[in-house]
Amino acid sequence: MSPTCYPEAHRKEWDFWAVINVGTATSWQKAGHLEGATEWSLDPFMGSMSGQVGDLSPSQEKSLAQFRENIQDVLSALPNPDDYFLLRWLRARSFDLQKSEDMLRKHMEFRKQQDLANILAWQPPEVVRLYNANGICGHDGEGSPVWYHIVGSLDLKGLLLSASKQELLRDSFRSCELLLRECELQSQKLGKKVEKIIAIFDLEGLGLRDLWKPGIELLQEFLSALEANYPEILKSLIVVRAPKLFAVAFNLVKSYMSEETRRKVVILGENWKQELTKFISPDQLPVEFGGTMTDPDGNAKCLTKINYGGEVPKSYYLCEQVRLQYEHTKSVGRGSSLQVENEILFPGCVLRWQFASDGGDIGFGVFLKTKMGERQSAREMTEVLPSQRYNAHMVPEDGILTCLRAGSYVLRFDNTYSLVHSKRISYTVEVLLPDQTFMEKMEKF
Repeated sequence: MSPTCYPEAHRKEWDFWAVINVGTATSWQKAGHLEGATEWSLDPFMGSMSGQVGDLSPSQEKSLAQFRENIQDVLSALPNPDDYFLLRWLRARSFDLQKSEDMLRKHMEFRKQQDLANILAWQPPEVVRLYNANGICGHDGEGSPVWYHIVGSLDLKGLLLSASKQELLRDSFRSCELLLRECELQSQKLGKKVEKIIAIFDLEGLGLRDLWKPGIELLQEFLSALEANYPEILKSLIVVRAPKLFAVAFNLVKSYMSEETRRKVVILGENWKQELTKFISPDQLPVEFGGTMTDPDGNAKCLTKINYGGEVPKSYYLCEQVRLQYEHTKSVGRGSSLQVENEILFPGCVLRWQFASDGGDIGFGVFLKTKMGERQSAREMTEVLPSQRYNAHMVPEDGILTCLRAGSYVLRFDNTYSLVHSKRISYTVEVLLPDQTFMEKMEKF
């Protein structure tokens, strides 16, 4: 659906608006779907029409008819070849017929590859069923199902060591199909079309471990597949209990989200429980999230509907490490050290590293330079992460550090204790920047 703006007169009626900057454009997003608001489309291809069933311009109706004609050969294989379904693909590509057709045909290949027609009968591995932290619970006032993702208690590293990446992705696609089935059930129950969902991301406990590179790469791959294969199903993505680190995490994944999806992200502040009830009726919200819903036994978290994850027991591990690729390989001579310098321009940036050694263990520490423009020894710099020896020749190491000060940070690989053996170090070092818009917004909470 196209971005919308609301007149100043209506803004005064609501006290919870999200200002979201996307590139150089700023849009106002009304937090929820409250009655009485007037909408104007900002999207020139739609004019004053939304592109939804019952709200099509003559040119959009013509495009819909032509689109249906163009894909006659695959119509019978579509999960639901009605106008609602076809319009999702047209809106996602601004009613460009060729781009919409290309997108849909690629999706049909994706359906075959993932066997989506039978995915609801597929059972994920036990560890995924028990420790993936999400679930469907309740509906908003329009009947849209609400999807919860409990990020802070998700042990993604443990899951990736206990199941394949493809199994985890397939479980996520299965969740998407479950949500679409719930939309269809709601449509039948309410006698009107329900085709969008609300997602709530609970970020309480989000920490540096959640920026682990293989985990972030898995999320990026899923978001890419989500944008390509499930267009126009998201109504709002609501973020609650977000720490400042969220600005860094969001910056890592936002390029994998369409501009339209980014516009739908709403961050709620300290009064998030109260504000959440303006999206979803209290009787459809778990007590844990500010509502009145409980499990039959009175549990406030609704554990029968939402899985809260937790640390994966090592008894589920299929391997001890996730295979990594490194950007650099260098030798550290006997009795010497290697310094990798990174410039941090402002506080709040995050350093992320991974390394392995060949030829024995290696010392590693992080330091902050006290003088710019010249090499300093370890004792001349400020120690940020104490140096210690790691058996990186046996198990690769990875780590993350939030930089509290601007300056030149040095990752120091230490082989000065070895007078006989040189070491070969493979490593990747990255500086992760926070999203400035979200960082500024969160500082106001």
